[in-house]
Amino acid sequence: MSDADGRARLILELRRCGVADLRVLNAMERVPREFFVPPAFVHQAWENVALPIDCGQTISQPAVVARMTEALQVDDRTRVLEIGTGSGYQTAVLSYLCRRVYTIERHRELLGQAESRLAKLRRRNITARPGDGALGWPEQAPFERILVTAAAIDIPPNLSAQLAIGGIMVVPIGDDSANQCIVRVRREETGLDIEELGPVKFVPLISGRAGEAVSG
Repeated sequence: MSDADGRARLILELRRCGVADLRVLNAMERVPREFFVPPAFVHQAWENVALPIDCGQTISQPAVVARMTEALQVDDRTRVLEIGTGSGYQTAVLSYLCRRVYTIERHRELLGQAESRLAKLRRRNITARPGDGALGWPEQAPFERILVTAAAIDIPPNLSAQLAIGGIMVVPIGDDSANQCIVRVRREETGLDIEELGPVKFVPLISGRAGEAVSG
């Protein structure tokens, strides 16, 4: 199957999964997923499956990337903080939809690989750094949107504090990989409004010394 056929089939599958935002579908179609997977898995790049990458992490299932991106409700004026750069795939998708992506990754090896891929794709509205994603990026806060690509036990307090009023954070919540769900958090004047969006499975969000575990 050609890449074009694979892309077309995947976009149809995303539609069947309920992804309706045409901007999100267009971004998913534009980003060459085969560029972000290890050579041994290139033949599966356009399948709707999660795949392993270095450092014991994964590149997320396209349907999950699309659902979480759609839930974030970004536009071309939005500044987004992404926690967990991973392969850079989700970062690339976001870069087609928002004004600027700020992305943090614990694993310097993964971050270096992702930055190289994104540079080759000429995605210039991305600022990346290594670090503890659970701490966020206070120097650039507040953010209109925050996307977390690792599962937290509860709403990360440092991240919710860095949301602008009216801002949205999408984060997987759950301390057991068999019992996680995507949560959309809206920061209102009166507090946080929390909405569950369905089951998911991510690696855990770990706080502490950079260089341990995160993302997809």
